[in-house]
Amino acid sequence: MACCVLQITGLIFGGVGMVGTLAATVMPQWRVSAYIDGNIVVFETIWEGLWMDCISQLGIRLQCKFYDSVLALPPTLEAFRALMCIAVILSIISFLMAIVGVKYTHRTKEDPQGISIFILAAGVSFLLTGILVMIPVSWTGGSIIQDFYDPKVPMPLKRELGAALYVGWVSTALLITAGAMYCSFWCWADTSSKSRYPSLSRHRFQTLMLFCLLCVHKSYFKI
Repeated sequence: MACCVLQITGLIFGGVGMVGTLAATVMPQWRVSAYIDGNIVVFETIWEGLWMDCISQLGIRLQCKFYDSVLALPPTLEAFRALMCIAVILSIISFLMAIVGVKYTHRTKEDPQGISIFILAAGVSFLLTGILVMIPVSWTGGSIIQDFYDPKVPMPLKRELGAALYVGWVSTALLITAGAMYCSFWCWADTSSKSRYPSLSRHRFQTLMLFCLLCVHKSYFKI
């Protein structure tokens, strides 16, 4: 019962983290204009994201514009785009593998030898996705804080942490937690299977070695 709850909880965390990763990727609120002077009335708010920048006028009118040239973008922004796109794709794959793994595990829950490899693959993929999201989000947050306290940066160019960064950090925490849950479940299941079936690991190793020898044998005769 505890294992079932652990798997379902990991699936929920992974699903929410997947949605958060997609939201953080498309949201324009990565960098938000900072107002640190004495003006009470603010007429415009500037948002800067990975794909576009937006100007909100008094919270009524919103104008957004995609960046004109990809080649004219800073190298860091291009790298952050690539990392977040890879993270979105990997999070979807991880979530699908987790669903397959949970279903297969529930079908063979009475047999420790039937624990699906998809559980381990989903756990590792969730961990990798969390790291991929954490890199651009944390890098951008550190850059914003450094420029904010740098006296050489003009006041109009100072920015604050946007909502997309917080969404990214929460998604990172959920993805890493989901990955840790699935990896822990795999380790527990593997330990349980070894205690009940001591020859299980040796059998898996022998099967893997036999498969590798067959592949080498076929490649040799093809040459």
